[in-house]
Amino acid sequence: MSTPTHPTTPVGRLTVLYDADCPLCVHLRHWLLRQRQLVPLDLVPAGSQQARLLFPALDHAATLREITVVGDRGQVYREASAWIVCLWALAEHRPKAHWLATPAGQPFARVTVLAAAKWREALKGPGADDRSCEDGHCEVPGPPG
Repeated sequence: MSTPTHPTTPVGRLTVLYDADCPLCVHLRHWLLRQRQLVPLDLVPAGSQQARLLFPALDHAATLREITVVGDRGQVYREASAWIVCLWALAEHRPKAHWLATPAGQPFARVTVLAAAKWREALKGPGADDRSCEDGHCEVPGPPG
């Protein structure tokens, strides 16, 4: 029996880069960690030293503005695609991810991501994007309560 030249799974592990200073992002981080994962998710603060070491070629300033997910084979997902791939990795939400990736579901995914971005922007206030995590201040917060 020969070994297949192409793996049957397009991705074996995903790294989610999230804004550790955003309450919504931190909440979603904790939610993702509580879900049963079909594909393991590593959650790393965007812009952190760890993120820069793992993915030196990424635009790390952009990862602080929009959710970015990186697959173990170098795939990079941003915005709505990043949310969809996160849901695809979860046992309970994979069917929803498949629907969101269809022409019927894509508008819903885009609107959801835009609404989250507006809410996040309102929480952060003016000048929040001027910060950098290089000094190590983007640490992983603990779960709420």
